[in-house]
Amino acid sequence: MAHFETLEIERSGRVATIWMNRPAVFNAFDEQLIDELSAACRALDADRSVRVVVLAGRGRHFSAGADLNWMRRAAGFSEAENLADARRFADMLRALAGMGKPTIARVQGAALGGGTGLTAACDMAIAADDAQFSTSEVKFGIIPAVISPFVLRAVGPRHALRIFQSAERIDAARALAMGLVGEVVPAAELDAAIARLTEQLVSCAPDAQKAAKDLIAAVDGRPIDDAVSEETAQRIARRRATDEARDGIAAFLDKRPPAWLA
Repeated sequence: MAHFETLEIERSGRVATIWMNRPAVFNAFDEQLIDELSAACRALDADRSVRVVVLAGRGRHFSAGADLNWMRRAAGFSEAENLADARRFADMLRALAGMGKPTIARVQGAALGGGTGLTAACDMAIAADDAQFSTSEVKFGIIPAVISPFVLRAVGPRHALRIFQSAERIDAARALAMGLVGEVVPAAELDAAIARLTEQLVSCAPDAQKAAKDLIAAVDGRPIDDAVSEETAQRIARRRATDEARDGIAAFLDKRPPAWLA
């Protein structure tokens, strides 16, 4: 694993936590943090010993979005420079969302702008009850373009139409109702909630988890027609024939742990 200046990678068993480590600026991101997050996601995705990845922020806040100094620099960028900058951010979000293992956002305090995008790009999210979200870009005359596919996937177009245009703050309870997060707990219980979920995830078959993510991507939004029915039938037939599935079923019948827990 490369050395990072804006991140800390913490390992606990088969779980890796990526800590955004810029608490003095509420884990706001700039070019360096974006590049390091991209690199960390790719490295951990390739590491077979890591089963689950948690994304977290040091200090009081998950991430306040874009760093002010970065925003000042970007204000003077040409269109070509802005395009390169946006592509860097999009590449990072895709590296996070495209990991072939479960990802969890651990959210406390502010998760604004790109912080909301990071939350949505993870497979699942648990928030402390003090968490606040916002897609505030329209307040500055811009739009939440790069994060939009991930936020739309999480909350749907109806909620997105409101929050993208109003820039209003969203508390944890409302984020839960919208589907942006899957669980809200008291701040003091956040780590325990993360631990419970990671333990459950680690108990499941890793290749099947990746196949499940691929399945969702393949069928989401498609009509339930003959083509989809055939594709899903072929996917389960292929999966049943894998060594992992055969061992998992045999382990259940034999009342023994499966190989992935050995």
